[in-house]
Amino acid sequence: MVLSAVQAEMGVSLGVVSWLISAFAVIGAIAGAPIGLAVDRLGAKHLVIAGLLFQSLGSALGSMADDMAVLMLSRVLEGLGFVSVLVSAPALIFASAPPDIRDRAISVWATIMPVGMTVVMLSSPLFVYLEWRGFWILNAALLFGYAWFFAAFVPEQRTENKDNLSIIRQLTLVTSARGPWLLAMLFAIFAAAFFSVFGFLPSLLTERFGLSQNLANTIAALAIATSGIGNLASGMLLASGHKPASLMTGGLMVMSVSAFGILSLDIGWQATAGFAIAFAFASGVIPVVLMSHVPILAPRADLAGATMGITIQGNNVGMLAGPVSAGFIATSFGWTAVATMLVLALLLAVALARFTFVSGPKSPIKTIPGP
Repeated sequence: MVLSAVQAEMGVSLGVVSWLISAFAVIGAIAGAPIGLAVDRLGAKHLVIAGLLFQSLGSALGSMADDMAVLMLSRVLEGLGFVSVLVSAPALIFASAPPDIRDRAISVWATIMPVGMTVVMLSSPLFVYLEWRGFWILNAALLFGYAWFFAAFVPEQRTENKDNLSIIRQLTLVTSARGPWLLAMLFAIFAAAFFSVFGFLPSLLTERFGLSQNLANTIAALAIATSGIGNLASGMLLASGHKPASLMTGGLMVMSVSAFGILSLDIGWQATAGFAIAFAFASGVIPVVLMSHVPILAPRADLAGATMGITIQGNNVGMLAGPVSAGFIATSFGWTAVATMLVLALLLAVALARFTFVSGPKSPIKTIPGP
């Protein structure tokens, strides 16, 4: 709905305006690791505040844009801010949450995507009332309010860097370690599958079963909301001692079966919606397990931010490549071919997960009070 309104007002093609969405993923795919290094050196709280202010500034600038150049600049600012928050907020949790509740804390944080996506998809009446410029002004005000809250009430926690390593040395340590790249690959496959399914689910429901656009969007929003429940369940299961490899295997297997049911089987919209809910719930397990292991698989405790940055880069690569690949394959070979591609990718992720996660005690990150 927002893209259609922007396209009509700016007088540009859908292909051009679609870059407003892609800008977020492109920025994340490029800037994740550098922002992670900034988190490790400057502190997570400072990067959260900066990220929120960048998003607020970008949203406010976008609301006043008269051409696509200014609008695209606003999206770049928002993208930088968004990635800064995605990387730095978990680092703040790692540094401040006691080890015995860290998994549950990360599971609550992981609901940011399903809750945010659901709220936006269900906010159509507000958008109609405010129009797209008013909607972005409201967004800018909310983000500025969050930045003020963090600055006033959240204490700084930073990891200890006894050796005072240079940026080049830190980057070398992170990029030469196995753990960050395994996390990035797993996150890339997860994101590619998730956004391939939910990027096209409303269209599938309307074209295959003749549902109205509102009903199709509502079904997709409710399914995505179920992912948040999966996030919370994953945190509780990790905290109760369930093995990460088992949780990853179970979640990925349910995702693969459900993806095949959604995309390949013509079994009625109710059954397709059921598969979508199962897919979303299982998908909620994956990011919690991955993010909870960032401080464990980081090469050093004081490089958790950079490791999270590489992990987020993998996520954004998946966001970019998944829907594009799915759209091309669907156009050329049909949705059964897309389903097969996703099943194979998710089975590859199962093998990677079994290789990545090993049982063992979690080492808490040592922190020192911020300035």
